[in-house]
Amino acid sequence: MEIYDLLSYMDELNASDLHLSPNSPPIYRIDGELVRTKHEPLPPDDVHLLVFDIMSEEHRKRYEENLEIDFSSEFHGIGRFRVNVFRSYYGEAVVFRKISDYTYTFEELGLPQVLKKLSLQDQGLIIITGPTGSGKTTTLNTVINFINERVQKHIITIEDPVEYVHDSKKSLVTHREVGVNTHSFANALRSALREDPDVIVVGEMRDMETTSLAISAAETGHLVFGTLHTMDAPHTIDRIIDQFPPIQQNQIRLMVSESIIGVITQRLLKRKTGGRVAAFEILIGIPAVSNLIREGKTFQLPSVIQTHGKIGMIGMEQSIKQLYDQSLITREEMNRVEKESDKIIDSLSGD
Repeated sequence: MEIYDLLSYMDELNASDLHLSPNSPPIYRIDGELVRTKHEPLPPDDVHLLVFDIMSEEHRKRYEENLEIDFSSEFHGIGRFRVNVFRSYYGEAVVFRKISDYTYTFEELGLPQVLKKLSLQDQGLIIITGPTGSGKTTTLNTVINFINERVQKHIITIEDPVEYVHDSKKSLVTHREVGVNTHSFANALRSALREDPDVIVVGEMRDMETTSLAISAAETGHLVFGTLHTMDAPHTIDRIIDQFPPIQQNQIRLMVSESIIGVITQRLLKRKTGGRVAAFEILIGIPAVSNLIREGKTFQLPSVIQTHGKIGMIGMEQSIKQLYDQSLITREEMNRVEKESDKIIDSLSGD
């Protein structure tokens, strides 16, 4: 079995992901659902050979050291993929995620128009959040392209791995890949501040040092974009604050309150006619929001969102309801997502 055949078939199916695991047939994710193929289960040795064949010597070295690795790879005639290799109980396993080279517009993705205004600000912090596979990377890269086409800025992206590659248009775009062009997000961020940036894109604010540097960069005159795996604006702010020890949290809360200009939360739902459509929660960093963050009252943020729809804020439930009213999703899908959200909130409240 050739990896090119599997990836070509993935393209035919319009699948987002391909899973290769020992003792399992290839499995594709299509419109959010896992679909098994009729292939025979793959022996561990076959998966091992498929995986190691696509890795460079440097990739293999890093994999042997860490037992897992993320990288991007291009397959001629098929496209680019984000590749995650990891060691499972029975041997190597790998997930391929298709990276589209198509640049979407705000209108095609249904992105909130207020995000255009936020993305042209000179400084501040914008967080794009949502569960894994909710389209955060696609949204982020649509925003980068929007800036790139309209203003003269130096945009530095720090990613693990680099997925979309932007050609410089009106802006100068510099891509840096963690593990290839830099040792860590924190190192790259620290260095970026000496590289005359206007816009800094942090693939993921995954640790305290990276988060601290991102907030500082936003405070000192840069527009900073970051991503987090959170379900709404209050949990996003809490996650940022909770990365720090208690003795630092009041200071960080003050810094976030002064630098935050937007939190965009998104999730993908099943479109009525097939495929998926995004729902969004939008929080804009107006003075009322800054005050609540500074006072540690993030639980009151949903009320601010509800009462400021005229300036572009919207809650997730309202966004989902709009998709239903526009006949983009079914009532069953709307109810399913609402019940799922309630369960997640209950589980988080019980922690």
